[in-house]
Amino acid sequence: MNLTRRRLIIQSAVALTTSLTLNTPLRLIANPPAASPTKLLFDTDIGSDIDDAVALAYLLMQPSIDLLGITTVTGEARRRAALANRLLELAGQTLPIFPGFEAPREIKTRQPIAQQAVKLSPAQLLGTDQPHNPEAAIDFMADSIRTHPFEVTLLAVGPFTNVARLFEKYPDISQQLKALVIMGGKYSDYPTPWGPSEWNGIIDPAATALMFAKAECPVRAFGLDMTWQVSMDAQQVSRAFATHPLLREVRRWSEVWFAERDALHFHDPLAAVSLIDPSVCTFKQGQVAVDLSLGREGFTEFVAANPQKATAGERPLVEVAASVNADQFFDRYFASFMPRAISSLS
Repeated sequence: MNLTRRRLIIQSAVALTTSLTLNTPLRLIANPPAASPTKLLFDTDIGSDIDDAVALAYLLMQPSIDLLGITTVTGEARRRAALANRLLELAGQTLPIFPGFEAPREIKTRQPIAQQAVKLSPAQLLGTDQPHNPEAAIDFMADSIRTHPFEVTLLAVGPFTNVARLFEKYPDISQQLKALVIMGGKYSDYPTPWGPSEWNGIIDPAATALMFAKAECPVRAFGLDMTWQVSMDAQQVSRAFATHPLLREVRRWSEVWFAERDALHFHDPLAAVSLIDPSVCTFKQGQVAVDLSLGREGFTEFVAANPQKATAGERPLVEVAASVNADQFFDRYFASFMPRAISSLS
């Protein structure tokens, strides 16, 4: 991203008055929302990489998103639910939140804790050490989809254990989804530190493979090769996230993240922003295969579609992000928290 352009975006965000406190929720004055807001289920591993919280803060500010509920995945799922609930409180919203599955299907867990939960108070963590029934999260997702057939988009931005279980337990449920949008996988040779691997894909490889194999709805995937291109360093985050109660709370949690890392990559927020403005990316269609061979478990392989060679019985085509306009993304993201927002007390 052009550094001068990024500075202008951050300066614009900082220019928003910060006289409102964390206890003063904001609401948007924006263009009238669409007649039928997008009904959304959000499946997340909030509490590990800070970008999940960045994405949820954005979604909670969108009048054109009807967020039906949140499910959490991987270790300490109840603590992850508590983190999501904290952002809901700041946004003045109440929604169903269900902790889902904590362990992968076939391998040892690689994400056992929700590190950012250390930023919550004892009262906010009350009860999170108690056992839960992860099937309740799956049943909630299925009930929500069946209540609104062909209207619900499932946005999955964590490992795909919950999604795979949903498709497995309710074999016809993906046919009733409007769309499945995911952050996961890698679909080009764009260089990233981990070569062909991507975290969400490899945490539960069997679930990743099952999800792609069983999805019978439109699927849009944002791979690491695209999301890696949209980032800010700790100083930039400190300034840009000073403008709104939700962002300030996320900034506070990000201290845990930046204690060990030097950048925030907007993986999940890119998928979230695309729900409102798909033009932040271009897309290509093709088939996605998931490698389960030893040493490559969860790696994704993309093969571009060739309509002239399409045959009956092939898996449905997947749409993957092929390029990203970082400047446009940042404009869209921070516009939700900037001057059009006014105090709900005014």
